Amino acid sequence: MSNDNQGQLTIWGRKNSVNVQKVLWCLSELDLAYQRIDAGMAFGRNNEPDYLAMNPNGRVPTLVDGDFVLWESNSIMRYLALAYRPGLPIYPDAPKRRAAVDRWLDWTLSTMQPVDRPVFWALVRTPVAQRDMIAIQKDVDAEAVQWRIVDAHLATPHAPDCASSWRRR
Repeated sequence: MSNDNQGQLTIWGRKNSVNVQKVLWCLSELDLAYQRIDAGMAFGRNNEPDYLAMNPNGRVPTLVDGDFVLWESNSIMRYLALAYRPGLPIYPDAPKRRAAVDRWLDWTLSTMQPVDRPVFWALVRTPVAQRDMIAIQKDVDAEAVQWRIVDAHLATPHAPDCASSWRRR
């Protein structure tokens, strides 16, 4: 791992959170060293006054970079790319290409998470005996419509965002 940040990055959040996972993936792609502190769900801490002083919504992840604190996974990823590895295809300098990346980051939160959450909770967090498979199938079908948008975009050889440029790396 790179020592550009001299180990000053700390991520608060549990590894089984999808939003923490995408920040950890970003850190790995950017080759940045970090420390992670378990917080949220079974680990607690995220409702304690010290955590809420950093992140008033009490969710994970939270990034601490020296005296700078940032929460919200997409904001954290944008910050890391700009602060530590500007100009990479993962978050390009060119405004139109960057806007395309931002659109997909924002879309995952505004569109994909709401349709994915019912499926996740029904299949992962609900005991088998309590699952309503008819309702789950309806949610899966609704989610599939959104995934077709992603599939169609990624199948386009000239997709104008980081996905196409990153694949050519």
